Amino acid sequence: MLNGEQIEFFKTALDARSAQIKRNLNITSSEMDDMNNNDLRDEGDHASTSLGRAVDNAILDQQAKELAEIELALGKIHDNLYGICEMCGEEINIERLKVKIFARYCITCREIIEKEEKHK
Repeated sequence: MLNGEQIEFFKTALDARSAQIKRNLNITSSEMDDMNNNDLRDEGDHASTSLGRAVDNAILDQQAKELAEIELALGKIHDNLYGICEMCGEEINIERLKVKIFARYCITCREIIEKEEKHK
């Protein structure tokens, strides 16, 4: 089981990552607004802007998903459930948590989920 110092370490890391993602989302949203307000002169400008929007939307979507996972992990810290696999109820290895601070599953369960997703 994670001790208080380890929990505090992960909470600080989660809070920092959450703040960074929120800044990224705000910056990207502002940049997209600026792109929408640009005067496009030709088809090349339209194509470039369209590609930029697609990339920015993909980034925003991925960052929003990560932010949701972080908020879930912070809620687990609050509920004293952080570091517990949602599937088997066993502790998630601390090294895994260091790599993916919002991990919801231990390695074994994550592999099972990935195999199931491949067969869909």
